[in-house]
Amino acid sequence: MMAGMNDSSHMHGMGAMNNGTGGGMSMMPHRHMMMHMTFFWGKNAEILFSGWPGYDNLGMYVLALVIVFVLTVVVEWLSACKFIKESSNNVAAGLVQTLMYGIRIGLAYMVMLAVMSFNAGVFLVAVAGHALGFFFFGSRAFNPSSGTGKTSDLPPLSC
Repeated sequence: MMAGMNDSSHMHGMGAMNNGTGGGMSMMPHRHMMMHMTFFWGKNAEILFSGWPGYDNLGMYVLALVIVFVLTVVVEWLSACKFIKESSNNVAAGLVQTLMYGIRIGLAYMVMLAVMSFNAGVFLVAVAGHALGFFFFGSRAFNPSSGTGKTSDLPPLSC
């Protein structure tokens, strides 16, 4: 056990908190849902934000799934975008690439955090969104040049 660590540090979200006096505990009520550490099915999940989509609210859960799906499709679209012209100024092109890269990575991390809710529905829509986005923007089905040379301003995402 690490020095300075007591049992109260393991009780985050369980209703107990260290009151900062070195040993006393005070009970504070928490209204948090249980944090899952394994995949589960159901609409009662917290995705990205505390309390969202809420408890026993099917409409908000479906909205959360749609948002995760759209985010994954946008990540794939950004991965395949070609905005910069070959004759562009290198500094300007580099700034545009950097901005696009930052947006893509930020959205990809949001999707990752949503999947970390361990909700099976969120996981499935994230995979489906990436697959459909790749089909439309990255595969040869709609972009015949995808197998030949550079097709995007950004490097491919690596897993």
